[in-house]
Amino acid sequence: MILLVHMLFGAAIGSAVANIPLAIILAFLGHYFLDLFPHVEYDIQIKNKKQWREKLISVFKIAADFFSGLLLIFLFSKNYSTIYVCAFFAMLPDGFTVLNNHLSNKIFKNHNQFHTGLIHFLKNKKISNFWRILSQVMVVIVSIVILKIYSI
Repeated sequence: MILLVHMLFGAAIGSAVANIPLAIILAFLGHYFLDLFPHVEYDIQIKNKKQWREKLISVFKIAADFFSGLLLIFLFSKNYSTIYVCAFFAMLPDGFTVLNNHLSNKIFKNHNQFHTGLIHFLKNKKISNFWRILSQVMVVIVSIVILKIYSI
């Protein structure tokens, strides 16, 4: 899933769960839960170091996605720091995947095998983009509703 979806879901958990350590753990685990569903992801498979333009476009997409997530959290929540911490922890498994691509570390390698191999088991199944996008739209809507309910 894209960062915005994970961020909003983590923020929704952070706004709904009063116990802060539990909220952080649930936001982190929520990432894996969301990745079980069919979804679209960034296409950042750039092999050639000379493809700087494609890299720049990918970085822009990710940054726009991240800042859009922050903006939606800001607009629809009470903006407690816990909400933003949970949004961060909801993105963290993808950060581990990025680190695995750049560092030779057994922990990140094992995490990557778990995350991309086991959790993303629907990635290569023939599921239309309609269903992949709809699953993310539904998570965004539910997350915003939860953020609004706990902001009253």
